[in-house]
Amino acid sequence: MPEAAPAPRPRRRLRSRLLRWTGRLFVASVAFVVAVLVIYRSAFGASAEGARLARMEASPQWNGAGFENPEPLWNDLSLGSFLSRVMMDTPPRTPEEPADLPTVDPRAGLAAPPVSGLRVTWLGHSTSVVHIDGAVFLLDPVWGPTASPIPWAGPSRWAEPLLTLEELPALDAVILSHDHYDHLDAPTIEALAHTGVEFYAPLGVGAHLALWGVPEARIHERDWGDRSEVAGIEVVCTPARHASGREVFDQNATLWAGWAFLGPSHRVFFSGDTGLFDGMKRIGEELGPFDLTMLEVGAYDAAWPDWHLGPEQAVQAHGWLRGKLLLPVHWGLFDLAFHGWTEPMERVLVAAEESGARVVTPRLGESVEPDAPAPPTRWWPTQAWSTAAEAPVVATDVDGRPPHP
Repeated sequence: MPEAAPAPRPRRRLRSRLLRWTGRLFVASVAFVVAVLVIYRSAFGASAEGARLARMEASPQWNGAGFENPEPLWNDLSLGSFLSRVMMDTPPRTPEEPADLPTVDPRAGLAAPPVSGLRVTWLGHSTSVVHIDGAVFLLDPVWGPTASPIPWAGPSRWAEPLLTLEELPALDAVILSHDHYDHLDAPTIEALAHTGVEFYAPLGVGAHLALWGVPEARIHERDWGDRSEVAGIEVVCTPARHASGREVFDQNATLWAGWAFLGPSHRVFFSGDTGLFDGMKRIGEELGPFDLTMLEVGAYDAAWPDWHLGPEQAVQAHGWLRGKLLLPVHWGLFDLAFHGWTEPMERVLVAAEESGARVVTPRLGESVEPDAPAPPTRWWPTQAWSTAAEAPVVATDVDGRPPHP
């Protein structure tokens, strides 16, 4: 009789099972990712084509494949730099208790036109309502639960929206700075698309808006330097130093920008997202002085110093813009960097005191009237934070060197 085949060794059986389960897990993971992409595909936006693309390609900012900054964005992509930030012991990056993030009901502040003619209501991060000389603008509205295309994944907001979109005052325009998720939220735009409001955005962003239901007649795309008249206010699209993109393959496919609002009696500047660059001096010379500058101060890091201003450079830019009062934005709602959540404001106040700049520090939902601003108050909890000397953020110039003395 032939001998019976030897029984499989236990080690081989275990290896075979591991390979089988690894393969199943891989297939399941791929299927899950594909399903998520299909379900939430609309939130990623759309690509420009036709006349929209032709206008983009005619822009001085277009390099043949996408938009680019006059000054490049420098990044430290080394593994050591990343690990040092991931492993360092940082203060809390999000509020630990609801009381740490006090809010104000914005409805009263939005109910009537400002007596002075100028009022800004800060709703968290960069979302704000600007009343200026009879016109009303909504900036970078984000009502969604996360700064991502997926409502249950990604950076989640620290506080629920303080009012519904239906409770907003009558708007003359929605102003968008660029297409990153913490500034351009698909569900919010879909809701606003049915209100009849006009949209102003940098080149290419209109493709996203059209996909989400905004009629083409109400989409106004602008290049740097373009001027528009909206409800008696001159709205100027200004340069910024940043980037764009909502997924891997659309990086810098749309433009990014700041905005200046020039009224008969008041002037306001909104930076959007930007690193420090010399063009801000020209903006101040040509369009300033500004009664109020709204400059982003949060989500910064020495490993990518050209993407965002950071606290000290926001104060510096405020001076270059010839601003009278600084309202810090781009903080207080999402965790987008490795620093403690209160650090941006602590550092802003130190830099402002050293330079003599006037700063206002509203709580979420609070309104500010620059003609009679309240003195800055530290309403956030006291916790450890890194100073500018301990964690400097200094933008580079076109040669990759720290400029801007």
